[in-house]
Amino acid sequence: MAPENLTRVSEFLLLGLSEAPELQPLLFGLFLSMYLVTLLGNLLIILAVSSDSRLHTPMYFFLCNLSLVDICFTSTTVPKMLVNIQTHSKAIAYAGCITQMYFFILFAMLDNFLLTVMAYDRFVAICHPLHYTVIMNPRLCGLLLLVSWIMSAMDSLLQCLMVLRLSFCPALEIPHFFCELNQVIQLACSDTFLNDMVIYISAGLLFGCPLAEILYSYSKIVSSVRTIPSAKGKYKAFSTCASHLSVVSLFYGTSLGVYLSSAGNHGSHSSAVASVMYTVVTPMLNPFIYSLRNRDIKGALKRALGLVSTPGTIVMWLKM
Repeated sequence: MAPENLTRVSEFLLLGLSEAPELQPLLFGLFLSMYLVTLLGNLLIILAVSSDSRLHTPMYFFLCNLSLVDICFTSTTVPKMLVNIQTHSKAIAYAGCITQMYFFILFAMLDNFLLTVMAYDRFVAICHPLHYTVIMNPRLCGLLLLVSWIMSAMDSLLQCLMVLRLSFCPALEIPHFFCELNQVIQLACSDTFLNDMVIYISAGLLFGCPLAEILYSYSKIVSSVRTIPSAKGKYKAFSTCASHLSVVSLFYGTSLGVYLSSAGNHGSHSSAVASVMYTVVTPMLNPFIYSLRNRDIKGALKRALGLVSTPGTIVMWLKM
């Protein structure tokens, strides 16, 4: 079969999670609910941190940025899926597919880097508490955030430029609910060796190295906490890391699980179903994980929402 010229590719077809018509209303309701919960939860985190001066610390600064990135991350894929279900259309324009791919990779990498920076923040706070405010100064925090954005944008741009050089076969069906990089590359008729190499190198450097840094930080944290004589002191130190460690486990565990489980199932819907865990579920759960046992966040939310809402309803909800 002769390759189709790249300039003639006008659109791709997103097959979604299921092609069964009777499941479409269920999928629409489920994903709309998860998307709204994600927006509300992360916006509340941003509101709490920005409205309370006591939360203007490096830890909450990065948490606020993580919530903003999670909103953008989910908004890259879910709204298009909901529109396609509602309009009974599977089409996404070629330019729209590349744009979606760019922002998906951008925000996924930002999640990755922000979790790494937050691990470093916890490492400094627990292992070097007397020098914490000196080390984690506003200039360094801003620099770490800027570097995260630059590296994420450069990797995302590189991946998309590598896709633009490909020519595609007439069969342009993507067995996914968004333009996932690997699935798009599999539709190419031209040689994808360079694309595969760039993906592997990028994954090794930009995912492997941050994960190694997180593991190193927590190994040092564990070693430092073990030297604390009192059980209460150990519990307090570990409790400051519990939320972040839970989010790290959820993000990296689901991401690695998706690609390991779907490695031998190219072209099937199994990868799409599994990827829901890190593309939708993880951003939805992050606000609950960070606020569930965090009295500072709960207190800030009570004060912020009490200014614009009826206190009785809000306080009752926060006490649940």
